[in-house]
Amino acid sequence: MTRKATGHPSEAVSIGQQLTFEVIGVDWQQERVWASAAACEDSALRAFLLGLRRGATHQGQVQSVHNFGVFVNLDGEPDPCTGFIRIPELSWRWTDHPTDAVTAGQRVVGEIIGIDTRRGQVQLSLKALQEDPLLPFAGQAGLVTTGRVTKLIPFGAFVRIADGIEGLVHNTEFRDEPVEHPSEIVSEGDEITVRIVEVDLVRRRLTLSARNLPQSGKRSI
Repeated sequence: MTRKATGHPSEAVSIGQQLTFEVIGVDWQQERVWASAAACEDSALRAFLLGLRRGATHQGQVQSVHNFGVFVNLDGEPDPCTGFIRIPELSWRWTDHPTDAVTAGQRVVGEIIGIDTRRGQVQLSLKALQEDPLLPFAGQAGLVTTGRVTKLIPFGAFVRIADGIEGLVHNTEFRDEPVEHPSEIVSEGDEITVRIVEVDLVRRRLTLSARNLPQSGKRSI
């Protein structure tokens, strides 16, 4: 009905009032039309949003950074801040907090991945304009390299072999003998030698193995 805070519909509309709205759904069985008046309450904002298209790039300035995402003032927008970047869309690389990727006042360029006229919001992706760091490893199955153990889980260990690239060494891939928990073999922070077993670009998974590889750490694998 409206993007303004209201406690009751009568605060936004009255009986007999003419409304301009956007059709957002049609229920043919119940003969109902679902509509959004909020999508049309600000004509300048609506014109701006309808002038955008998914897949296009747009510039703006970071207004504020929060633990759930980033708000961006887009170039050419009317008064309300419309741009928003979800945390997964900031970077291919892992970030503990959005401030690791952007700061308030920074100029950014992102790809438009969503336009919501009802909420008056444009979803952006900075990641879409960055090179996927996993791509250089495509077709590199069999490559032996070194990496640092970043996290232990009951069935294996995650190892970072490059900036933003982590793969899993399953418990069965440490040695021929059974391993009940990776802590029997490695600790977080250890640097170990691994072999790339598989690179799955679709699911963004990197499978690693440390079996039958010489290690220089304290514990032999």
